[in-house]
Amino acid sequence: MKFPEGFLWGGATAANQCEGAWDVGGKGVSVPDIITNGSHTTPRRIEPGLSSEYLYPSHEAIDFYHHYEEDIALFAEMGFKVFRMSINWPRIFPTGEETEPNEEGMAFYDRVFDCCKKHGIEPLVTISHYELPYILVEKYNGWTDRRLIDLYMNYCQVIFDRYQDKVKYWLTFNEINCSTMYTGTMESVNNFRSFHGSLADLVDKPDERYQAMHHQFVASARVVKYAHEHFPQFKMGCMIAQLPYYPHTCNPDDVLAAQQQMRMINWFCSDIQVRGEYPSYSRRFFQENNITVQQNPGDAEELRQGTVDFYTFSYYMTFCASTDPNVEITPGNLLGGARNPYLEVSDWGWQIDPKGLRWCLNEIYDRYRIPLMVVENGLGAYDKKDADGKIHDDYRIDYMRQHIEQMAEAIADGVDLMGYTPWGCIDLVSLSTGEMAKRYGMIYVNKFDDGTGDLSRERKDSFFWYKKVIASNGEDLS
Repeated sequence: MKFPEGFLWGGATAANQCEGAWDVGGKGVSVPDIITNGSHTTPRRIEPGLSSEYLYPSHEAIDFYHHYEEDIALFAEMGFKVFRMSINWPRIFPTGEETEPNEEGMAFYDRVFDCCKKHGIEPLVTISHYELPYILVEKYNGWTDRRLIDLYMNYCQVIFDRYQDKVKYWLTFNEINCSTMYTGTMESVNNFRSFHGSLADLVDKPDERYQAMHHQFVASARVVKYAHEHFPQFKMGCMIAQLPYYPHTCNPDDVLAAQQQMRMINWFCSDIQVRGEYPSYSRRFFQENNITVQQNPGDAEELRQGTVDFYTFSYYMTFCASTDPNVEITPGNLLGGARNPYLEVSDWGWQIDPKGLRWCLNEIYDRYRIPLMVVENGLGAYDKKDADGKIHDDYRIDYMRQHIEQMAEAIADGVDLMGYTPWGCIDLVSLSTGEMAKRYGMIYVNKFDDGTGDLSRERKDSFFWYKKVIASNGEDLS
């Protein structure tokens, strides 16, 4: 059970959670810039007025903007072959509607990519990772307006042309399937025009969400087709939040419930992006939920012509589907589900299921038969320094070891797995809660939930362990 030669070991971040410098170098305001911090008990808030009463964690984050050379050098010390990152759309087009890009923003990413190249690291770039220019929310109600397709296309053409010799791997939208759930309103399609207040009070509008997703599907397909025609060296991928469901019992009702969840949460978006058409099962779902998706003439053909080259996904936990209204529910990543008594949980209540990753890899590869990549996986935990001043995060090492072992099993099962970039290779702001306390990284950042901290970087025990894993191409997991 060995990893193939050339396997892409690395780590993953997102601009809105690590970059900071929110108003530096001509950058415009993004959606995360107007969202406050919170906790796993207190929801974040959308507060466009940027009141001094609130802390906006994306404004500084961990200041990768000014620390990228130090951070990439640390990634190289671990042995990274690939670094998954994102481009901050309003750093290139501050409002999203300019005809010419912001040169200061373009030059920043030139420096980042050049630094990666100096260290022999391949960038894997997410084009849109939850950082829509906020003006597009107020003007167009986010992705509900079809005009965003052309704005996104213009953005992509500009960055493709500029970075064609520096970036080979591209992902069109981060976790595009999150918009099959209410959380997509805030994170992905951004249909919350004129709203301010607690995220718990956002009104969900499924009809708008699915219409907005259709616009993203067309935008993704159009960009993939354009890349294939103009930049044949590019590899274009999708990115899905894998939220796999087991039936809670062998009751056929639970089995059917799990199948329905798998279809509409995990398969729906990638069926469109990989297979090039809306799946048959979506028709009944739309009918029973009074959802109408308006498609323009030519959309179906664009979806067929713009299918992706490889499939990437995040994996943190599994869920159980139950039709028993009295079943115990577990908290977790984006949505709940019946508690699985066979699994342990993290500090944030997320169920830990390494074998579920092997199951996912097999299911995905059997379905699509294109190369796969795990581009997010990790353990959010409270990290504390011991008496020796070091962070001995054995719990994170155990988590990663078990998941890497299951990836090796999946490769032995026949899966074409091309890489692994664990989430938050360096501590960064949590998407769901806006916290720094929920740490994922193998590099500790001295930054805290109240905004204090000197932003210094320190290596955790997991840093040295992962360095050994990469050097041995996954053979030494001790």
